[in-house]
Amino acid sequence: MPTRQKFDNDLEDLRLNIIDMVNIVGLRIRNAVDSLANQDLELANTVVVGDLAVNDMQAIIEKQCILLIATQQPFARDLRKLVAGFKISIYLERMGDLSVDLAKITLRIGQDKLIKPLIEIPRMSVLVQEMLQKGLKAYIQEDCEAAALMTLLDDEIDLIYSQVFEELRLIMIKEPTQVTQATYLLFACRFLERLGDYSTNIAEEITYLCTGARVNLNV
Repeated sequence: MPTRQKFDNDLEDLRLNIIDMVNIVGLRIRNAVDSLANQDLELANTVVVGDLAVNDMQAIIEKQCILLIATQQPFARDLRKLVAGFKISIYLERMGDLSVDLAKITLRIGQDKLIKPLIEIPRMSVLVQEMLQKGLKAYIQEDCEAAALMTLLDDEIDLIYSQVFEELRLIMIKEPTQVTQATYLLFACRFLERLGDYSTNIAEEITYLCTGARVNLNV
């Protein structure tokens, strides 16, 4: 097989691994939030124990990138594909860690009656899922304009977080006995806000892949 063809095949394998990782992490985030909304402790435990699979995927992608850089000495766009792919895998692994943190909130609250209907947290999760899917499409198509538009969804997540923060703050002031659960829910919102930030970081890597320019979209 010609060297270039093998390199292109290796790049495609890398791309497919990243696509798989995006889908797996997205599912884990959705399951973590569903476990909280439904107080499903079994589902939460499934998310927690499944973290090693995400770590393994990131390690495989990292190994692929390092090996291709060392053996093929790529430059220009090819090198950017490897650098961007490596960094995207790191952000996805961190997002996987946050899905575990969300699931642990479910386990800490347990079967205690929720102090408020969980409307905003599932909404934030939906927006994170949308960011991931838009990012996946932008990555596949190498579309930096589509990647930049992901920040609009992150702005929505930030706005919801600010609103829930204030609501939970007032609950803690008025009902001191509910401080513990309110704090847990506040952490859950914070984790989702961070997931939006990591999704924006992925958008930055897609922009770098397309243009070679480093931009800060988390503003």
